[in-house]
Amino acid sequence: MNKSQKKFWYAVYLKSKHEFKAEKKLREKDIDIFLPVIERIRQWKDRKKVVVFPLFAGYIFVNIPDDYDSILSILKTSGVVRFLTLEGKPAPIPDEQIVSLKKLIENKGQIDPHPYISEGQQVRITNGPLAGVEGNLMEKLDHNFLILSIDLIKQGAAVKIDAFDIEPV
Repeated sequence: MNKSQKKFWYAVYLKSKHEFKAEKKLREKDIDIFLPVIERIRQWKDRKKVVVFPLFAGYIFVNIPDDYDSILSILKTSGVVRFLTLEGKPAPIPDEQIVSLKKLIENKGQIDPHPYISEGQQVRITNGPLAGVEGNLMEKLDHNFLILSIDLIKQGAAVKIDAFDIEPV
């Protein structure tokens, strides 16, 4: 693969419960991947434990060139089912969506999976560690949430925000 070749982010659909196995296999192939994960405390009768979950069950993101060999290498990976496609071709995800999602994950705030929304006001966070992140504004129980939507996989993530820290896009 030509190192100077432009890379694009793609969503890859995986077999059920194969997110971490596929991540490991793809890393072994030296492929740039992103598996957004969240931590939750789980209570058992005798103990509590922090458990790591994929934010979007069944999906992983890969950053590869748009060429046959790169795509085939991903498809040959154990646990990979298929690329998400438009018109029969792997569909790239806009870089801004991946950058914003990485910022949400790195912030370590309370992030929850959220149903995909295509309506609602598009806003940008202006202050704090999430400054620059864009998404849809939603109000729920007198609190404001920024919904970051990944269009191609019809999934989203919600993070609680202060209404004073946003502006319309």
